[in-house]
Amino acid sequence: MRAIDVKHLGRPHVIACWEVDEMLVDPGPQSSIETVLEAIGDERPRAILLTHIHLDHAAATGALVRRWPDLDVYVHERGAPHVVDPSRLLASAERLYGDRLEYLWGEIIPVPEANVKPLAGGEQVHGMRVAYTPGHASHHVCYLHEESGTAFAGDVAACRIPPSKLVVPPTPPPDIQIEAWEESLDLIASWSPSRLALTHFGGIDDDVTAHLEKVRAILHRESQLAREMEQAAYNEDLERRIRAELAGEGIAGETAAELLQAVPTAYQWAGLDRYWRKRAEREAA
Repeated sequence: MRAIDVKHLGRPHVIACWEVDEMLVDPGPQSSIETVLEAIGDERPRAILLTHIHLDHAAATGALVRRWPDLDVYVHERGAPHVVDPSRLLASAERLYGDRLEYLWGEIIPVPEANVKPLAGGEQVHGMRVAYTPGHASHHVCYLHEESGTAFAGDVAACRIPPSKLVVPPTPPPDIQIEAWEESLDLIASWSPSRLALTHFGGIDDDVTAHLEKVRAILHRESQLAREMEQAAYNEDLERRIRAELAGEGIAGETAAELLQAVPTAYQWAGLDRYWRKRAEREAA
């Protein structure tokens, strides 16, 4: 088991593609696919396991299937149609990234429906236990590698860039749902994993329970701040707090650049604001 640093846009410690039992968990963006291919050589992966279909996690999937046409792709049933036909996913992404979309994430290639293995949660896949874990995305799953006790947590367990201990839950639109996210944290904790495997970035081998509770607390704090602040003020304040906390840990500025690339502040407020607006609509109804 290893974390392959895809070196997104040439920068380390932003996105990890995990290789476990010859499978790839979240292969990352197509713009970084050469780094992944160099790491795995000419060996066809056993399968691709997606925690969710956000482009920083999954955009390389179609290109890998084009290279190995019999490669299976496991993804939650809500995300599966968008892997087969990514047109709606791309339209949504274009609203976020504009003309930088291809530069950031590369070419998004459809995956043939025959290769896609939809998941609902509760399955066993090649030694991995699957759980449906919404909150960050409505189509998010996590995987427990039962032999090692490692939980592949996607974005549910937030971002933490080594050597820092700073935790930042990513909250881009459109699917942030705080209550569901909390339930997903509870589910991961119920596995009693010995290790968390994060896409952003690397493994957490120290107190897993304390980390999950920290994610919960920070998620609540950030959601309340986003509710009280305007977008520009929140984004500026969040970046200031990130840089100040890292400086307080005595960590070099490059770690701040890695974290801000993994979790761009430009999108953090938008997901939380949409959560509060949708919640108000439900309560009014």
